[in-house]
Amino acid sequence: MAVTGTSVTSTSVTSVRPYWDLTFDADGDPDPRQRDALLEAVGDRTDVVVFSHGWNNDIATATALYDGFFGPFPGLLAAAPDLRFGYVGVHWPSMRFSDEPIPDFPRTSPTLAAPVADGAAASGAALDPLTRAALGEVFPGSGPTLDRIAELLAERPEAPERLDEFAALVRTLTGLPPSPGAAAQGPAASDPAAQGVAAQSLLAEDMGTAPGAEPLLFTQDPVTTCLSLADALATAGAEVAPAQPVSGEAVFGGLGRRVWDGAKELLRQATYYAMKRRAGTVGQRGLGPLLGVLARRAPSVRVHLIGHSFGARLVSFALDGMPSTVRVSSVTLLQGALSHYAFSGPQPFDARGGALHGRQRRVTGPLVACHSRHDQALGVFYPLASRLAGEDESLLGDIAHAGADLLGFGERWGALGHDGFQALDGAPELTLERALAGELPRTGCVSVDASSVVCSGGPPSGAHSDICHEELARLVLRAAGRVPG
Repeated sequence: MAVTGTSVTSTSVTSVRPYWDLTFDADGDPDPRQRDALLEAVGDRTDVVVFSHGWNNDIATATALYDGFFGPFPGLLAAAPDLRFGYVGVHWPSMRFSDEPIPDFPRTSPTLAAPVADGAAASGAALDPLTRAALGEVFPGSGPTLDRIAELLAERPEAPERLDEFAALVRTLTGLPPSPGAAAQGPAASDPAAQGVAAQSLLAEDMGTAPGAEPLLFTQDPVTTCLSLADALATAGAEVAPAQPVSGEAVFGGLGRRVWDGAKELLRQATYYAMKRRAGTVGQRGLGPLLGVLARRAPSVRVHLIGHSFGARLVSFALDGMPSTVRVSSVTLLQGALSHYAFSGPQPFDARGGALHGRQRRVTGPLVACHSRHDQALGVFYPLASRLAGEDESLLGDIAHAGADLLGFGERWGALGHDGFQALDGAPELTLERALAGELPRTGCVSVDASSVVCSGGPPSGAHSDICHEELARLVLRAAGRVPG
């Protein structure tokens, strides 16, 4: 069973046994029934694999992910009958936008299926009912704000002040106050739940960011930001309205449709910004302490962590939240949506270093970071969303300089799942083929280029979610030290 908000939903992971769901709320509090069921039964296992989904999964999609990824494990372990594996699927309040296809997965979740309302805009910039419902699940109490956001996306008004209103509403969803000069208008102005829904226990960023620093995404002029995001969508191969010359006409008159294409992307990126903080909270305050309890209750069980996307951030911050004496046996990060400097020491641009510097020592085996050059979510959008206000270049400048080269966004803001560990001494770089052939180190951080299998998926995210491959299941077990090699 899995709990989302006040609803209880049966999952259908059938590829492995025993399997336990483990659900956390946005503050990191676990479902007590699921927690107790796991702790009571796990003691007879030799190994437990704990997998956390990423930023863009509803519960049905997360369950399908676990079922598919775990599918090869029984066959791969058949030659080791003395090993008794157990499997845990972590659920935390996240979401995916319904226009993001995942390779080999249904396009939308049946749990959110709903007809398009009469008169709803057919434009790709409109907020479809599936996404609107998912946003309501992850931002409870923000109904008026979301209704107004949906209305603005459907109408695409030409007045610049309406885009200012939109940007302010999006900021309130993430827990940020409306930016100066863009105070929220309409229903959300008197909606305190929406104003503070995500302003819960803000954790440090992946690097030692100064307190109060905000992404440039939310501080730049909204027109500039939305046009930058529209350019990023075009770079990633998504359909956006064409740019039009502004000669003789107002900017909004000529570029309105393209601006609103970028505005929907601003909502998506703002949602991910909130999910990024939430993933850290759930890992540090929820999963980490629970792993400490598990270690006390079943000290002989070897624990192996897997995280995809922001789930990689969740399990990484779980290392920080564990008691200092607790260790896990291995960690595998699949297309990790966290800084590629998160585990690194001081850098020329940040003397404090990564937020998780040294936490790799809480892993007795390898800490593996899989990355792929085909991941556009991390190669294009992650650096844009991560850039902080006060830096030299604007978002628009990033796009202009990058052109068709998705590697051109500047390494400071890069994602672990895009190019692996950076500035980390002793962290080798391997291809997936070499890692599976026996070159994976027994301990320490290692980057594995999985581009050979993580390669399918359309815009805007590219191959970000293309992770259900037997080769990656084998890699997890190699890292666990439970298959030859």
